[in-house]
Amino acid sequence: MSKKAKASPYLKRPTDPIEIDRDRSVAGLLAKFEATSFQARNLAIAHNIWLNMLDDTCTIVLGLSGPLIPAGMRRLIAWLIRNRYVDVVITDGLTAFHDVHESLGRQHYQGSPLTAPSELQSHGIARLYDTLLSEEEVREADEWLRSFVNMQDMTRPYATREFLNLLGHELAEIASEDGILTAAYKARVPVFCPGVTTSPLVRGIAAGRIDRKSPFLFDVIQDVVEMAHILVGSTNVGGLYFGSSLCSDFVRQAQATGTVVNARLRPLKYVVQVTLESGAMWHPVEDADNWSRAAKELRSVTTYCDPTIALPMLVTALTQSAARQIKARRKPTFTLGRDLVMSAT
Repeated sequence: MSKKAKASPYLKRPTDPIEIDRDRSVAGLLAKFEATSFQARNLAIAHNIWLNMLDDTCTIVLGLSGPLIPAGMRRLIAWLIRNRYVDVVITDGLTAFHDVHESLGRQHYQGSPLTAPSELQSHGIARLYDTLLSEEEVREADEWLRSFVNMQDMTRPYATREFLNLLGHELAEIASEDGILTAAYKARVPVFCPGVTTSPLVRGIAAGRIDRKSPFLFDVIQDVVEMAHILVGSTNVGGLYFGSSLCSDFVRQAQATGTVVNARLRPLKYVVQVTLESGAMWHPVEDADNWSRAAKELRSVTTYCDPTIALPMLVTALTQSAARQIKARRKPTFTLGRDLVMSAT
């Protein structure tokens, strides 16, 4: 038998190898992950922090970026919104566009990342890694969005939050099942879209400007102002970010704006970041100095994992572990007209 290691304040908690248990739930598997290391333990910590948010008087902000809808995450996200596991959504335009695409009855298809682009182009097919969609259907979505914009008031600009709420209302009239925008409209959950001009969401809108001289404008500053008001009006705030740093950057700028108008703005208390983005290493959530205002008791984790793996595991685990928290949860309420009004329950 080897000699026992000298006592150390660091060598107190050994890892516990995972054993096979065919009767374990996903929540149970994540509980086992707590005794492991690397990204398995980080994923377990993410699950526990999300539970903490639900247990607290907390406004929960969900950030989404990347091809999550083509990858099949749409129903999971809609379920989170509909059942108020989250209170505010921040998304990139790619996610919003593909949500519109599927709300219009279109689909994404499995493919191969190895198929030659020229071969796909000859068949009118666009590709996102290993996922395919019809270029003709994309053009139809562009045209539908252009027609929708032409029905709006051209004498004033729209915050992306207001625009996406109106878009969710319109889609709810025709969609066969809820997506992100329709679920958010019905649950009165605000959806913001920072970086909208870098996304396919504005392609049809821009075409309307070129073809018909449509003067439609987005007011992205209003988005920052409204998000700042949400932060100022919240007892506590938690952020859940899946994908790139776009959404967390938007919250940081809204925090900085909030401190200008209200120095008593409460800092973020919880942050979960799930990403494969190498840039996250430059400002991981664990480094509070890189968050414009982070609570002294900040609970945070960065999990370097594909969001299309982590999100289904976390959501499924919550369905098994968060029944008590959801039943007792105090969540904020919003009035989503031209202006956003927030109040506590």
